[in-house]
Amino acid sequence: MVIAAPSSGSGKTTVATGLMAALRARGLRVSPHKVGPDYIDPGYHSLATGRPGRNLDPWLVGEERIAPLFLHGAAGCDVAVVEGVMGLFDGRGDTDFASTAHVARLLDAPVVLVVDAARQSRSVAAVAHGFATFDPRVRVAGVVLNRVGSDRHEELCRAALAAAGVPVLGAVRRDDAVSTPSRHLGLVPAAEREAAAVAAVDRLGALVARSCDLDALVRLAASSLPLDATPWAPGPDDAPDATGTGAVVAAAPQPNAAATGPVVAVAGARSPVVAVAGGAAFTFGYAEHVELLRAAGADIAVFDPLRDEKLPDGTAALVVGGGFPEMYAAELAANAPLREQVAAFGGPIAAECAGLLYLCEQLDGQRMCGRVPGRARMTSRLTLGYREAVAVRRSPLTRAGERFRGHEFHRTVADLTTEPLFRWEGGADGFGDALVTASYLHLHWAGAPGLAQRLVSSSKSPSVLR
Repeated sequence: MVIAAPSSGSGKTTVATGLMAALRARGLRVSPHKVGPDYIDPGYHSLATGRPGRNLDPWLVGEERIAPLFLHGAAGCDVAVVEGVMGLFDGRGDTDFASTAHVARLLDAPVVLVVDAARQSRSVAAVAHGFATFDPRVRVAGVVLNRVGSDRHEELCRAALAAAGVPVLGAVRRDDAVSTPSRHLGLVPAAEREAAAVAAVDRLGALVARSCDLDALVRLAASSLPLDATPWAPGPDDAPDATGTGAVVAAAPQPNAAATGPVVAVAGARSPVVAVAGGAAFTFGYAEHVELLRAAGADIAVFDPLRDEKLPDGTAALVVGGGFPEMYAAELAANAPLREQVAAFGGPIAAECAGLLYLCEQLDGQRMCGRVPGRARMTSRLTLGYREAVAVRRSPLTRAGERFRGHEFHRTVADLTTEPLFRWEGGADGFGDALVTASYLHLHWAGAPGLAQRLVSSSKSPSVLR
């Protein structure tokens, strides 16, 4: 089932995460999913279910991969819960492409609408009726009322919805005890809160269990028809997508078989170690990236730039994804041994957003690795949105002329002193050379599985890129 809402701030994450935890507490195996490019909510979903939170974003991976990726994540589970993004019909630009409604249609899944009932009563029926009838291709099957103030308030809302023919599947009372702390880019990631995040998810599960009709919700999920799709599987022989629907939307003008072809096992050869940054400062990453790297022949080793003073033994490539290094700039700067090792590292590096900041010379006046020429700083301006970018030059992940679909989400600025790696309408960004791909763009490698292959292949034969 898909958990949606009329707008952001209605309580989708509260209901979706609490529902996942409540169903797991009943002994069900729950598959967690999130519409869009968000990294933070899936972290809470993972705590609630004990499984990797996975994203479903048609813009980043292509419409044709949504059902396969969903089936891959949901394999072996009893029920799947998909948390939406923004308002139900809010998509890219003035369309509903990549919206919650779009994903619900691609999955042919029923939608539960979370309606914030605060400061209204009978009007909730008009809201629910409007959303249920706006697009007949989307099956809004019921409502969960959020922030209900009293028994009388709930009675009024239920009566209005009954008259409108919209089933009420739950009524969640106002409860400040289940609030989750936020900062400049949304909720504080679960990985930074540790025990507090676990306790918060447990409270959400208890709240939803006593507020919602779990039996009715499970029956609703069971009403979904089987999907006519084959589950996605990571494979070493997938080349970057040239169909216009994935992360790479135009093939390189000069194909490189060494970078995009399958890994050939050599007797006695050791798998290259790809070191992936983790810890509190680097919490953003899609589960499929690690799966693709393993399928391409790599061993994965996670390291924490806040605590580890050296890279994992045998590191042949680095992946430094997103997160909040601006919150830990002083601690990252203090770990000089690791910064110096990253600066001198001779293998390929793939860095996104937080990774770009860490590779710069400075972040808010604190010394970073100095691998990317430029300085980064925190600002008050939010940069947010999908991008269709063209690579300017060759790097471990890019070939000149390729088009990439990505997403930006940050409040920092990196003042780089070289020509950008990517250009798009109204913007440019990033740094690239023979060993480094670093930019603000978040890419979903499932949309172009050859990216993982390129990184692994270049870690085996760095000379390919020179």
